[in-house]
Amino acid sequence: MAVCARLCGVGQSRRCRRRQRHNQQDQGSDSDMDEEEGERIVGKRQGDVCGGGGPESGVATAGPSDACEYGSGHHVNRGGSLNRTSTGPPHPQTLAELPPELLVEIFSLLPGTALPNVALICKKFRQILSTETIWRRRCIEEFGMKEDLRKMEVGNVSSRELYVKRVNPRVKSGRFVKLLPDYKHMDYRDVYTHLLHPYRHILGLWQPDIGPYGGLLNVVVDGLFIIGWMYLPPHDPRVEDPMRRRPLFRIHMWETKKASVECMYGHKGPHKGDIQTVKKDEFSTKCNQTDHHRMPGGRQEEFRTWLEEEWGRTLEEIFHEHMQELILMKFIYTSQYDNCLTYRRIYLPPTLPSDLLQPGLFKGTYGSHGLEIVMLSFHGMSARATKLTGDPNVPAGQLTLDVDLSRPVVLPDLEHQRKIEELSRLVLGVHEEVQREVEQRAKDSSATVNGAAEGACGGASRAEGMDIDHGACSDSCEPGPSSSSSPPEAQPFVLPLGVMARNEVYPRTCRKCFYGTGLIAGHGFTSPERTPGLFVLFDEDRFGFIWLELKSFSLYSRLTDHLAHAHAPNMERFEAMLCNMQSWTS
Repeated sequence: MAVCARLCGVGQSRRCRRRQRHNQQDQGSDSDMDEEEGERIVGKRQGDVCGGGGPESGVATAGPSDACEYGSGHHVNRGGSLNRTSTGPPHPQTLAELPPELLVEIFSLLPGTALPNVALICKKFRQILSTETIWRRRCIEEFGMKEDLRKMEVGNVSSRELYVKRVNPRVKSGRFVKLLPDYKHMDYRDVYTHLLHPYRHILGLWQPDIGPYGGLLNVVVDGLFIIGWMYLPPHDPRVEDPMRRRPLFRIHMWETKKASVECMYGHKGPHKGDIQTVKKDEFSTKCNQTDHHRMPGGRQEEFRTWLEEEWGRTLEEIFHEHMQELILMKFIYTSQYDNCLTYRRIYLPPTLPSDLLQPGLFKGTYGSHGLEIVMLSFHGMSARATKLTGDPNVPAGQLTLDVDLSRPVVLPDLEHQRKIEELSRLVLGVHEEVQREVEQRAKDSSATVNGAAEGACGGASRAEGMDIDHGACSDSCEPGPSSSSSPPEAQPFVLPLGVMARNEVYPRTCRKCFYGTGLIAGHGFTSPERTPGLFVLFDEDRFGFIWLELKSFSLYSRLTDHLAHAHAPNMERFEAMLCNMQSWTS
């Protein structure tokens, strides 16, 4: 009964009282009737219409409802008949009948690619889709564009400082108008239609094809710009310093509402360029004015400037003759790619709860080759570091480290840690065991191929036994952070005597150590081989690797920059990308 009373809308409501008085005058009702009495009568009649009226229903005290305000339009007169005249706004029967402000909210939730089709439905939709609120929301949610188009800060360096300074540090504001578009004539719809949507496929992480050296390019949206930033490691040996960035190209809009591509290479400011999509997950850039890359002092001045940017020092400050040769070789090789470059998409590795630490990008020391960028990823009981930047010995795209998380190494006390012989004995003992298992699996596989049924059955039994041992080791070694509720206690760590380290400042405690192999090769990636070593986990952001054969130590530090549009959609796509990276340089 109470539910029916609420739906019928009886009770103390001013709007209801005004409507009832109006109906009573139309029907010739008694004007001297007490107002409260009239409400009780109307409430009783409406309760009867709902099928539950009567003194027991308590309708006189029920509250107001939307049924009275916007209901079916049925009103009851004193005679008990229904008056079907409409007293409120009708319910919308189609989407076009909704209020404009509600349509704006609905259209703002649709992907930007669907909005042009919505505009074709009717004139009203087309007019509503000209609302800036809709396109601003699409630009922000789909591309991470900042709400204020006039505020363009990238890494604490404003676009005004970045682009004008490269042309002339003393340039005045009047000249600046020629470098940046006029924001007053821009709207979010034009930005989405002519800039963001056409170039959406190049956003994210890419690896440039620069022979063995590789690289790391991050294409991001920055205000009215799409900028391609080349990431450079910090100067050797400061591995824990932040990454350096240099703009290679930019795409922006002018007042003509057309996107323009400009090359940012060189020291004469932005100049004409071009971008072409070669195929899926691959694009190329081309400079149309390579004279902007040349310097007045010729190649010598260009080399000195490049050396200062790349290494943070002069050639006279580099005393190692072999390092001088490597630096000069890199300058000559990379200079060939200053007018045209091809980029291939790369992804950040997916994260799993069982991972030993957060996967991602790290900067690492590689002796006379300087600092290089690697990608750490986890594959079951294996941790792998793949080079994104490389050198003439081991090029970019190769698997530089392969760590077996099922084979932990317990370090001795500090006195024995300082002896390279003791550490070699521990690691080489594990290495020999791994080699024996590999040889045994090869024999079992050969027997299976030859069709020996007994050998196949025996191989399956051995594989089953190995899985059991593997699982037991997984529980005891606790390879992933989720295997233990609290992080393992830190243990003292010191490098053995005779092991060279580019950075003398390294952590003196570590969490865990594992057996692993590192890839070494001659110049030109000749005679590559995997050599045993020790993987040392210091903390969530740092790890190291001791190369026993080379008697050297590499320290790796996490790259902490935020990289948008970079994560792999799934593990299968990431695995395929790793295979492609190795084929690019092989």
